[in-house]
Amino acid sequence: MPEPVTLLGLGGGMMGMVVYLARRYFELAKEVMDILLGVVLLALVLPVIAMCALLIRISSPGPVIFRQMRLGKDGKPFWMYKLRTMHPDAEKNQGATWAARNDPRVIPACRWMRRSHLDELPQLVNVIKGDMSIVGPRPERPEIMSKLKHDYPNVDTRLSVKPGITGLAQIRGGYDTSIKNFSRKLDADLEYIASRRWSLEFWILAKTVSKFNDTNAH
Repeated sequence: MPEPVTLLGLGGGMMGMVVYLARRYFELAKEVMDILLGVVLLALVLPVIAMCALLIRISSPGPVIFRQMRLGKDGKPFWMYKLRTMHPDAEKNQGATWAARNDPRVIPACRWMRRSHLDELPQLVNVIKGDMSIVGPRPERPEIMSKLKHDYPNVDTRLSVKPGITGLAQIRGGYDTSIKNFSRKLDADLEYIASRRWSLEFWILAKTVSKFNDTNAH
């Protein structure tokens, strides 16, 4: 039977190899972690999604799950899922636009879902499908992205990685409300893309949990 010291050495060597491979093949490891974490989290939050869905159904006519076209990695469009917290005809007159604080389009009984970001939980399905990552820049709508390009020529850099449910920009400043205040979000997203590493990924996840009850509109 091997000596304890030998077993410890083998264990340490294997752990070192795992850490090396995770760093060397960051993209692949991140995709695997996204799928595994997405499946586990979705199973855990299904009761919460069901409770929110029931409240939406009681409070407003229309579908419970809202899907919206967003841009993914390399500009590939995909349908992003959210719990519907706005009235069905919210964009009937003004088209695609960012949400604002105390947005009148939001169903009163569902405001707490937006404040706590619970309306984002269905995006775990997008993560499992491979459209999104747990951590990354928030995906923009094609209509808004086309407007952003006029003021921010380097905004396309955000499309070089998968968009995420949470990210460095959200941790630092919440969600945007206009094109003018988008610059801080863009700076944070570009910083994240340039410095992606496991320590940053886990730090963002930890900060996301601590900001779970943030009241910023989105």
